[in-house]
Amino acid sequence: MADHYEVLGVSRDASLDEIKKAYRKLARQLHPDVNPGEEAAEQFKLVTHAYDVLSDENSRRRYDMGGGDGPGGGDFGGFGGFGDIFETFFGAAQGGGRGARPRSRRERGQDALVRVTLDLGDVVFGAHRDIEVDTAVVCDTCNGSCCQAGTSPVTCDICRGSGHVQRQVRSLLGNVVTSQPCGSCEGYGTTIPNPCPTCAGQGRVRSRRTVSLDIPAGVESGLRLQLPGSGEVGRAGGPNGDLYVEVTVNPHPAFSRDGDDLLATLEVAMTDAILGTQTTIEGLDGDVDLEIRAGVQSGDVLTIEGRGITPLRGTQRGDLRVGVQVVTPTKLDPAQRKLIEDFAKKSKAPGPQLAQFQQGLFSKLRDRFRSH
Repeated sequence: MADHYEVLGVSRDASLDEIKKAYRKLARQLHPDVNPGEEAAEQFKLVTHAYDVLSDENSRRRYDMGGGDGPGGGDFGGFGGFGDIFETFFGAAQGGGRGARPRSRRERGQDALVRVTLDLGDVVFGAHRDIEVDTAVVCDTCNGSCCQAGTSPVTCDICRGSGHVQRQVRSLLGNVVTSQPCGSCEGYGTTIPNPCPTCAGQGRVRSRRTVSLDIPAGVESGLRLQLPGSGEVGRAGGPNGDLYVEVTVNPHPAFSRDGDDLLATLEVAMTDAILGTQTTIEGLDGDVDLEIRAGVQSGDVLTIEGRGITPLRGTQRGDLRVGVQVVTPTKLDPAQRKLIEDFAKKSKAPGPQLAQFQQGLFSKLRDRFRSH
């Protein structure tokens, strides 16, 4: 069998571009439509087979190491192209057989993913963000045509615009003609002799652009919002993919979320717990007035309706639930201690004694939050 490098007229360390140029030159000279002679047809088969082997990195490596010279492996006992046989019978249904159309240069762009960080307050009513996205956009120079100004793609002179070439291989069934993507035009049916200098013939370039996003109320960490058609533009000005925005909500120092409700803990002085009082706390969307009844206990929950989070799909806001934690003073001056002692004598409260088992304060608050 002839050496593939000698058939193409290139050195053994030739680059892929050099191999491709050599193949194109020989294929133009030997193509049956140009040179119908039987000798030229046989030579065309050799040139095509040599290019198939050397243009694929894996098959070229195997060939250089003395292994099989087929694109998919060895000769399979003299029946190289066994994979091509499989393609002959089954590939036609997928566009690889006779009459297959060339590939379109226009492709759908890839989807893109960006992340946005919100505060818990943004979740109550929703928020607006202008997001900077680094993505692919249509090349302004060629407007997606991939060509220099005043030029256009030309029909491939190897496959005559079909995007596929046929070759004959030996098989268990005899000589079989197979069809595969043209190596000269990569299956497009056309070549671009004068690619756009700005995008190098891709029809798109990398750029930063701003995407306006209205984030609905009720989102939570990990949720992904989909913006159809806002992703990367496709090759040759193909349609855009989608943009996905993943939300992360920063923790708040005073409030936490439980579904559509907001939870908070309020420390109440012992005297206020005994006598009751009025107070105002700062909510996520304005001040909230609270009435603390006399005799309130640690673990009691005060509910303020409609001051929670607007649900993702709905309009009725959740509630704000405030758990009470009564704070016992740890340092008393003599006068304060005397007052407490007098109070204890007059109240005649029973001394410490065993009672029904009580969970820890935070577990108790959690259970009460969920039960209210």
